[in-house]
Amino acid sequence: MTPTPVVASAGLHATDWVLLAVIVVLLAASGLFALAETSLVRTSRVKAKALLDEHRRGARQLVRLVEHPEQFLNPVLLLVLVCQLVSATLVGVIASAWLGAWGVAVGTVFEVVVIFVLFEAVPKNWAVHNSERAALFSAPIVAALVRFLPVRAISAVLVGLANLLIGRRGAADVPASRVTESELLAMADVAQAEDVIELQERTFIHSIIDFGDAVVREVMVPRLDMFTLDGSVTVHDALEKVLAAGRSRVPVHDGDVDDVVGIAYAKDLMAVEHEGHGDEPVRSHLRPAHFVPETKRLTALLREMQEAKFHMSIVVDEYGSVVGLVTLEDLIEELVGEIVDEYDVEEPVVETLPDGSVVVTGRMAIDDVDDLLGTELPQEGWDTVGGLLLGVSGHVPVEGESVDVDGVRLVAERVQGRRISRVRIERTARPAAPEDPEG
Repeated sequence: MTPTPVVASAGLHATDWVLLAVIVVLLAASGLFALAETSLVRTSRVKAKALLDEHRRGARQLVRLVEHPEQFLNPVLLLVLVCQLVSATLVGVIASAWLGAWGVAVGTVFEVVVIFVLFEAVPKNWAVHNSERAALFSAPIVAALVRFLPVRAISAVLVGLANLLIGRRGAADVPASRVTESELLAMADVAQAEDVIELQERTFIHSIIDFGDAVVREVMVPRLDMFTLDGSVTVHDALEKVLAAGRSRVPVHDGDVDDVVGIAYAKDLMAVEHEGHGDEPVRSHLRPAHFVPETKRLTALLREMQEAKFHMSIVVDEYGSVVGLVTLEDLIEELVGEIVDEYDVEEPVVETLPDGSVVVTGRMAIDDVDDLLGTELPQEGWDTVGGLLLGVSGHVPVEGESVDVDGVRLVAERVQGRRISRVRIERTARPAAPEDPEG
């Protein structure tokens, strides 16, 4: 009985090299598919399109693949599994033929160490650190394979069987991947931290994204700050007031601010005065006023201003009362920051005091205060820090009066009539957590 293994070994010797060659090809293919899987999954559509714009080789196939990941992911996973299982089986056959019972143990060690380390971990780790190169290299190969009908058909059948077992109907149930606003903001933060973009560019990106969510009420000039004219005043008197205020456009009302009848343009009044009609009432020389609801999105208003070619809108509430006005400059400032011209009385928006507290304008948005101090102040019903102080106190506070809100103290630094124009913000000590009696 002893010659039997020798005869078997001699019989297998003629096919050993063929099997070894098949094993090498299968392992190389599994490593390639593992690399392709990792690199393609890690490549976003934005990155793929950027590579296409750079005319990189393989970028066109890469864009098609990442736009529809469900078309390549399952076939690639299937090919990786087939290559590794078949190669592992062949390794076991050869090891058993060469070494007998010990061949099973040797084959198992080979499969775990060699197949996993060299053809699974190494390709995937390289793809993680070189995802761009790996994706461009593997995209044309994967694109050709997923078009191969047998691979696509077998993968579809197996995935359909899996979906049937888990109660899903297939890819239609899976929502298409999309980049969210929070992800865009995080990408901008990371890019700035890694010196890819400047701090100002990061701030501008944040402003653009926030601009899409903002409404007119958040940026308008409130009614109390509106500079208006009565329609009965003469053009001469109106022009003097407009020039003294440094305005180019002024709303004109008919005895009450809620009854705005038009917009007076300084250049129109100058032309009328130059023609010798300065004694005429200003209501005779107005342009139409545009009215917008306070809840209108800034993006929609900006587009409307561009299309209709006007620079000022009167803001009304749900009852039709005038609550403020908004200009094109207000919208631009929401994007690029405060714009101060020669007529503006410049007062610091934020002033840091020696004790660490800050004084801000009452019109400062709560979101901006949160960004400045790293707080999370409540926003239910309030847009500005002055409105928050007014709402929490329940009445118009006197100067120096304060309220505590979520770990900060809001102090009415300056009150003008019924309006809080400056607010001092101080951090308050949070109460210490109770000690564990058993600790």
